[in-house]
Amino acid sequence: MARPGYERFTAPTLAVQRRYEALRAYYVEELSPGEIAERFGYTKASVQTLISQYRDADLAELFAQARPGPKRQPKKDAARERVVELRRQRHGIEEIVAELERAGTPLSRTAVWEILSEAGLSRMPKPAAQPKAEPSPERLTAAKVRVLEENEWPETGGIQTQHAGLFLLIPELVALDLPGLVKEAAWPSTSQLDAVHSVLSLMALKLSGRRRRSHVQAVVHDPALGLFAGLNVVPKTWHLKTYSYRTKRAQQLAFFEALQPRLRDAGLLSDQGLNLDFHTIMSYGEDTILDKHYVPRRSQRTRSVLTFIAQDGEQRTIIYANAELTARAQSGEVIDFCRFYERTHGQLPNLLVFDQKLTTQEHLAELDELGVGFITLRQRSPKLIAALEALPASAWTKTRLDRSGKHKTATYHEDPVQIKDRTFRQIAVNGLGREQATLILTNQQPMTVKQLIERYGQRWGIENQLAEQIRAFHLDSLCSQVPLAVDFDVALTVLATSSTAASRAACTPPTTSKHPTSSANT
Repeated sequence: MARPGYERFTAPTLAVQRRYEALRAYYVEELSPGEIAERFGYTKASVQTLISQYRDADLAELFAQARPGPKRQPKKDAARERVVELRRQRHGIEEIVAELERAGTPLSRTAVWEILSEAGLSRMPKPAAQPKAEPSPERLTAAKVRVLEENEWPETGGIQTQHAGLFLLIPELVALDLPGLVKEAAWPSTSQLDAVHSVLSLMALKLSGRRRRSHVQAVVHDPALGLFAGLNVVPKTWHLKTYSYRTKRAQQLAFFEALQPRLRDAGLLSDQGLNLDFHTIMSYGEDTILDKHYVPRRSQRTRSVLTFIAQDGEQRTIIYANAELTARAQSGEVIDFCRFYERTHGQLPNLLVFDQKLTTQEHLAELDELGVGFITLRQRSPKLIAALEALPASAWTKTRLDRSGKHKTATYHEDPVQIKDRTFRQIAVNGLGREQATLILTNQQPMTVKQLIERYGQRWGIENQLAEQIRAFHLDSLCSQVPLAVDFDVALTVLATSSTAASRAACTPPTTSKHPTSSANT
């Protein structure tokens, strides 16, 4: 009579054990593949494959079984030593999580506890509950926001703060006439705060260097932030959020119109044309009503807000933005911007530089009819590429580009092309680091090919520059502790970049640009 448990060997349930028993029956009991298949539930062909596969294998390989789940955990591995070190210094879970975030290797509480468990370390005991202390008379409270009168402002050196750098921008905000900008934008006031104090409160958070998605509450009690806004404390997030949603697109547009002469007076505008682009501001929530747009840094389409941005070609100052674009109006935004520029500068822009996805051929023809110069790219169709590849070597001209880095020598071939009954210059360029020729399309007749390539090359960095500016001022926070109305948030970002650019320009001696411009409107 068989002993209890024998069935685990005659009818194994684990796949790796079943393979072993099948091979043992073949080699030790000398059963045929057909008999083995009948005993263990294989097909005869599967048994023959198993025998062939493991004929020369050792037992270690035979019993090897992949562990489910990820094979590596690089984030945990990078922080493992630091987590153990902090725990040995008697830091609790929350303290360890906060320290890892400051060090740039963030982990969740669960991941930290897993590392400690693997190291054989227990949790820190909870500290005994301490009796509530009486509130300090020097501690600021957010119970009521109160505008500071002139005689209530603290004496020099009277407060301690980590945000003293904010006050270096006050001269630039004064030079840009922030109260005048707020008045001309007609941004609303509330029963407790006027518009200037509300805008300055939001600017203080935007300039504080902390992402609003993370820990706004950790800085709102810093007295310097309130002092920057002329208050004893920054308003609560409820006020900041609801205030932003009381603004309208017409008010943001009035702000941009009022900003133009201030930018010119501050030396933040040049005559080197304008770079145009769309920037996708990601949503970190579940905003199903948002459209999906391509996000370059994620290399995928995701729900986001598409924002049109115009940037000075030399100073890199953002002068205009629109975050309330509809899919239908997207391609025509370049024409609307030209009309805006004409209203605020007294003339149409002399040169616009953008990629081929910004607008359509119909609007390119309209720009040419208006007398607006442009440099853009043309999509490379198989027919165009085949025609270029068929050209003899003598059809290509070599030029030396004045640029830093690689790809200083390029070859080009120019042809006139007809688009919507208008004639444009099409320049195919090789040697710019791309497998296929880059097709530049322009209506700029006076500029040489070398000048056109170099001017468009200045625009190639706009996406990275915009991304840096957006990250610097925390615009990617559609789902956050302070979920501001996006178009208003973009306007605040433009104001922040303008003030910092003005501060930078005040410390930088002027330079003479070597880049040519269009003479279409001169």
